[in-house]
Amino acid sequence: MALESLGLVGLFLATFLSATILPFSSEAILLFFLTKGVDPTICLSISTLGNSLGGASNYFIGRLGNPLWLKRIGVKENTITKNEKWVIKYGSPIAFFSWIPFIGDPLLVVLGYFRSNPIPTFLWMIVGKFLRYLLLYLVYYYW
Repeated sequence: MALESLGLVGLFLATFLSATILPFSSEAILLFFLTKGVDPTICLSISTLGNSLGGASNYFIGRLGNPLWLKRIGVKENTITKNEKWVIKYGSPIAFFSWIPFIGDPLLVVLGYFRSNPIPTFLWMIVGKFLRYLLLYLVYYYW
């Protein structure tokens, strides 16, 4: 496997890319490295860092968004307003769920688009991603 030849850099790159729209499974990649005997603390740290930086890139992509673009592609004003109210109501803690496949990446884009406070957003995101990897590690080693 090519990731094995890249070592921990491969783990970082794979977990970073899996937080983007690319269809990677960061969980499978983490398990691969754990089965190869790589230190779990290092694996959890690198996976969390890579996946969180990938998630932050989604947030910043959202911040680049312009409301006029959504209107030009046919998104209705009430849809935009409804989503904005949702982000205002629930705020940064929404980022905790950014680890969930298929919805996590768009959540971060939406949080960036509506300018949620970046520091708490990133903290919630990191906690969610870390706990997901920690749970995977615990199930793998103690099941």
